[in-house]
Amino acid sequence: MAAPERSMDTSSSFLQKFRLYETRSNFYMIGRDKNRTFWKVLKLDRTEQTELNFHQDSTPYTESECFETLRRIHEGNRSAGGLKFVTTCYGIIGFIRFLGPYYMLIITKRRKLGEVCGHTVYGVAKSRIVTIPHASVLSTVAYSKDEKRYKRLLCTVDLTKDLFFSYSYHIMHSLQRNMSNNAEGQTYYESMFVWNEYLTRRIRNNPKDCMWTVALVYGFFKQVKLSVCEKNFRLTLIARRSRHYAGTRYLKRGVNEKGRVANDVETEQIVYEEAQDGHPVRVSSVVQNRGSIPLFWSQETSRLNIKPDITLSAKDPNFEATRLHFENLAKRYGNPIIVLNLIKTREKRPRETILRVEFANAITFINKGLSKEERLRPLHWDLHKHSRKKGTNVLGILGRLATYALNLTGIFYCQLTSDGFQNQNPSTVDFYCRNNIDECSTYDLPTKDEIASDSAVENGNDKKDRQKEATMLQNGVLRTNCIDCLDRTNVAQYAYGLVAFARQLHALRLTESDTIDLDNPLAEDLMGVYETMGDTLALQYGGSAAHNKIFCERRGQWKAATQSQELFRTLQRYYSNAYMDAEKQDAINLFLGYFQPQPDKPALWELGSDQHYNAARFLASSVPEISRSTMKRSLSESSILSEGSSTVAGRHGLGEKDEEVKGLSDSAPEIISTSKTAAMIAGSFSAPPATLEDIGLDEILENDCFCCNDDRHGGDQCTCAAFDMDWVSSSGASCEDESSYGRSTMVRSFETIPESTKIESEICVINTKRDEVTTMEGEVISGIPQGYVRWVMDEEEGHFW
Repeated sequence: MAAPERSMDTSSSFLQKFRLYETRSNFYMIGRDKNRTFWKVLKLDRTEQTELNFHQDSTPYTESECFETLRRIHEGNRSAGGLKFVTTCYGIIGFIRFLGPYYMLIITKRRKLGEVCGHTVYGVAKSRIVTIPHASVLSTVAYSKDEKRYKRLLCTVDLTKDLFFSYSYHIMHSLQRNMSNNAEGQTYYESMFVWNEYLTRRIRNNPKDCMWTVALVYGFFKQVKLSVCEKNFRLTLIARRSRHYAGTRYLKRGVNEKGRVANDVETEQIVYEEAQDGHPVRVSSVVQNRGSIPLFWSQETSRLNIKPDITLSAKDPNFEATRLHFENLAKRYGNPIIVLNLIKTREKRPRETILRVEFANAITFINKGLSKEERLRPLHWDLHKHSRKKGTNVLGILGRLATYALNLTGIFYCQLTSDGFQNQNPSTVDFYCRNNIDECSTYDLPTKDEIASDSAVENGNDKKDRQKEATMLQNGVLRTNCIDCLDRTNVAQYAYGLVAFARQLHALRLTESDTIDLDNPLAEDLMGVYETMGDTLALQYGGSAAHNKIFCERRGQWKAATQSQELFRTLQRYYSNAYMDAEKQDAINLFLGYFQPQPDKPALWELGSDQHYNAARFLASSVPEISRSTMKRSLSESSILSEGSSTVAGRHGLGEKDEEVKGLSDSAPEIISTSKTAAMIAGSFSAPPATLEDIGLDEILENDCFCCNDDRHGGDQCTCAAFDMDWVSSSGASCEDESSYGRSTMVRSFETIPESTKIESEICVINTKRDEVTTMEGEVISGIPQGYVRWVMDEEEGHFW
């Protein structure tokens, strides 16, 4: 396929549309850029049964040269059937092999989801799996029952749901990191948020090979156009789910040896004004994080118990895995790390409370080895308890917590040239920065007079003053968790997003105030987007939409309708957990490469449950044999690919380097600016932290640990182990002494006895003949055993938190 030499710059272009052709011996993929300025050719060998061989022609072609090349290939293979068109596609997802041949996964249809700084983001609308070897060279293994079953299992991963990508924008990274670094090819594919990293390994020999593949991010992407004071802007909400320790609700809990937690999701909120000709474009973003409580704990999936017992392992007395998790957060986002813990402080039978005490102990232990600036900043507030109190403004209190956190971390804000906004790669976009800065804060937002002055500048087309605006960086992150990191966590993330939203609009000079009232239409718009995100993330991890009781009450929804909806989602979630999650977990492990089939080895479906591997493995030597029978082999990354690896070595502080920690940092720092960034950006700004008393939270929060926030406790003294007294003394309910929940050398498992709950007959109707439930909204839950439905209705506590 020789072609005349030419000088054609393809370094800043991206292949976006492809056509796949086949002969008996090869596949030919033809790719072109968006503007049809050049074409490239990729050849894949079809004569090998179990090997993947491909060659990329480095020559860029014109359209006429490309079709001439295809014509010659057709003529040369006429005796074997010639060249045949297979399909149009929009990128390669990757390659995978089970026991027989290699398969290629391709995107055959895409849909536009939105734009980030002028770069289009797409979702996968349709995909296809293509067998690489020709049928004439396939062995009998390719037609075996196990091969077909693996292929069917892979196909259960619905690539058309919640996977998105961009050809020109590194959507797996935050806006701040994209503006700071110039990640290429293999680097950005190694991000913890790229779900086809394993599938693309074989083709990513160099950055140029990455132009044929797309980096898929799994989570949530939503963009809406809004306006305020007749000024238009775009709000984008992105949730990126980590591929590390990924899985379903009861099969992936807590933390693994490498410090990776279950249900780890980064949420980014981007706001930017509509581009105007000749004017720099202001853009702002803020990042927050959610993830399972970073301890070794698990819950055994049960079809008989709607709320399985929590098993807390004592295998990590020095909290090394917990330390690794927070080290990774500090590397990605910087300090401080604010930990908002929403789990319960009081229960009739301890479940969440045992995790709460242990988590507080872990934070106390870790903070002892850190400097004051590096210490974790824990905040505990029992959302479930306070949401049941009449007259409690849950969102208002969460908003005050968010204000405290946001004052510590700040937001990201910068200006882009209109050319850079629309056409350039974000890593090369120009900044307008202030060069002579002595002391500035991320919270130095414009005043009313400055906004008025800015309007005059715009009217006069004087851009010089706008170019002097300071760039602001986010340093640190708010990490929120409840028990599942779904329902309560999503409410708290909305409250944080609302406070940040107000500051973003103020920084963009779209509003005069840096606060937004809950009754403001903008708050309702934002709540709708967060509610949709919460439903999406809950379906991915928990099997049903999120419980949105607080959102429904905020909108004034009829109470009976809300109860009906919550009951329906409870049924859906627990049915999915009990009957569907095992196969779903197997499919995830196969797609991510955490299980790789091998001949003469047990098949994936022969290995049993994917329950928490670490608890089973490390307690095998100390737990009685009768207890071991309930522990199942896991298919998590660490158990399959690194089963022989030793326990993580001890650490002395955040940021300490060690070879065994290297695997933890697959995601390079997402928020911390590098030395290269420092040369480009004049400086980062940290807000002077307001104390909890200043914003009226000191008496609201459970007293977990505030020693890192101020010196009121004196020196290194810490009150992390001190808890609110109403837990011990309220309602006359007897609770065991707190010391009985302290760490021990045994596994702790507490039987949970749900409270009996009356369910109004108007809430739902059970059809005993058809084995289905009809809710007040007309939704029908079919295919569920009637006895199971009745049992759930009797067992469920009625509190959907």
